[in-house]
Amino acid sequence: MAPDTLPVNRCDQPPWVIASHLFNRNPLPIEIQGVRRAHRSLFARLGRLEDPKARVRAFREYMALVFQVGKWRKESSPLGRRSLRNSYLRFLRGWMQDASSPEGAVLKGWVESRFGILPTYHKEIIRRISSGAWTTYVEEKMSSRFHNNAIYIQLDLLFEFCQWALERLVVPGETHITLYRGVNSFDEHQIVDRIDKHTVLMRLNNLASFSSDRSIADCFGDTILTVQVPVAKVAFFNSLLATHPLKGEGEYLVIGGEYRVTASYF
Repeated sequence: MAPDTLPVNRCDQPPWVIASHLFNRNPLPIEIQGVRRAHRSLFARLGRLEDPKARVRAFREYMALVFQVGKWRKESSPLGRRSLRNSYLRFLRGWMQDASSPEGAVLKGWVESRFGILPTYHKEIIRRISSGAWTTYVEEKMSSRFHNNAIYIQLDLLFEFCQWALERLVVPGETHITLYRGVNSFDEHQIVDRIDKHTVLMRLNNLASFSSDRSIADCFGDTILTVQVPVAKVAFFNSLLATHPLKGEGEYLVIGGEYRVTASYF
């Protein structure tokens, strides 16, 4: 199989720690280095606001100001329009439609870059770095049509806003959230060890979708994975923004690695 992690990342915790099942049992806060400091005016403003809608509005206004998100239609040049269309919202939409899309590759590439965890699946199982599956993933994540308008920095800010909201507003004081995923096979998420009849140690893809609603997970497979996900490893959740592509599905985007998973079979 492909190596699990890179030797370095851009977080305050090393990649092999973030990816380990021991971290998931006893998590620590994760911060992408320099993001909150570089954008401290945004987080200071968020801290002064009481109304949840006002906080969302402040975040969206900041992204529109700094990255011109949503303003591509007003750009006169074709090159400018293509550049400005690359926003965090576009990549969330692409993920929702197909996690193995080029947009999905960019999101997995962002996880690889920031957290140092390599993907295990993109269109097919990635068995080694020299494989065709790895080459396809790299070509898609590195496509020049996606890497303008500082898309990784936009995603950094989305992650830090997500963490800010979880820590202060959604699950203050909590270390884990119970989430569910329906699957029909274990191609994307590989079993590392079987603990008992229903419990396995599983290596999740470096970015994976889960639901907070078990009945929704039932719609996506005949095996339901139940996972205690560290709050620190949630990259996005369905009620973070007032309007976004994943609203209504109870969806959470989770940073991968090795997790203790309970599997229920139907």
